[in-house]
Amino acid sequence: MTTGALRVCSLFSGIGGIELGLASAGHETELFVERDESARLVLKDRFLDARIHDDVSTLERLPRCTELLAAGFPCQDISQAGRVAGLMGARSSLVQHVFRLMAQRSVRWVLLENVAFLLRAKRGAVMADILQSLEDLGYRWAYRVLDSRAFGVPQRRERVFLLASTDEDPRSILLSGNEELREQSARRYSVGFYWSEGNSGHGWAHEAVPPLKSGSSAGGATPPAIVLPNGHVIKPDIRDAERLQGFRSGWTRAAKSERERWRLVGNAVTVPVAAWIGKRLIEQPSWDDPGSFELEEGRAWPLAAYNVDGVRRGATLSPFPVWRPRKPLEEFLHFEGEELSARATLGFLSRARASSLKFPEGFLDRVQRHLDRVQAVAAR
Repeated sequence: MTTGALRVCSLFSGIGGIELGLASAGHETELFVERDESARLVLKDRFLDARIHDDVSTLERLPRCTELLAAGFPCQDISQAGRVAGLMGARSSLVQHVFRLMAQRSVRWVLLENVAFLLRAKRGAVMADILQSLEDLGYRWAYRVLDSRAFGVPQRRERVFLLASTDEDPRSILLSGNEELREQSARRYSVGFYWSEGNSGHGWAHEAVPPLKSGSSAGGATPPAIVLPNGHVIKPDIRDAERLQGFRSGWTRAAKSERERWRLVGNAVTVPVAAWIGKRLIEQPSWDDPGSFELEEGRAWPLAAYNVDGVRRGATLSPFPVWRPRKPLEEFLHFEGEELSARATLGFLSRARASSLKFPEGFLDRVQRHLDRVQAVAAR
């Protein structure tokens, strides 16, 4: 079955990751809603003549033409880095405006996106509230955690995508395809890690960077570090960070500062993931049950689940519906990064060696050699 392109209303638009991905599949965004001033500057720069509203709480109704409502609602109160306040948090409670607008005007499709920790927040109660809100409005739903690495970018980024419809089967869009993670086997490889962590947090990634973030314990958005095969440790250029999210380099050029650019990129949705969903919304492929199971109340939600006939069930699926080939991280980078300073390197090593985190064999030794080299250069 094939359907036409959809007209989209975007809430919590950020810098347009979902919308750019959907546009690549032929869908058109009629209205963007974004409160952040820097993000709006990017939207105005990149989506010429776009209609932009500045506050979801003052949006009275959805455009009459809306066929797909997309909302990557704020995760600050849900993510592990936040207070895990759930839907009652001051920012994540903004998702209630999604349901307010849906109650006023039913739409054919709804696409929500958030951090994967949403499934575990308050022992699953936060996700349960969201799903119950959809069901109360008469929507069928399916969700799945998707990892950006599946779509050809070297970033380990897991996000939950929730698709709902009043009369169509969302399982055919999200719950097909089940690949495994494919690690690079070459002896020369890169490792991405957060130099601002070391004793907890997002850790490291093989031939990829850990998820780009909008903030950190170091204050504000900080880039990850990468140990390259030649032993150098760098922080990637912001233009490569944009590419790690699937944007073209320079996408956030209209933002006020580089620090703002890092924050905006860290908050964004990976473009190729949204493009995959957008394409499948047009193709409407058939669905083959990958194997399902009953859900237990009071437990964290599985990586994938659905309710299309009044019964909630989990699905046995990985975060990799496809596996698109990608270059090694070193070859992916187009711009020269900034060398990680001796102070930052020393701080990371001190925390990492005192922690229980597991790193690749020889990784800390490679970071130590980088420290020795930059200290030797500074002493000359």
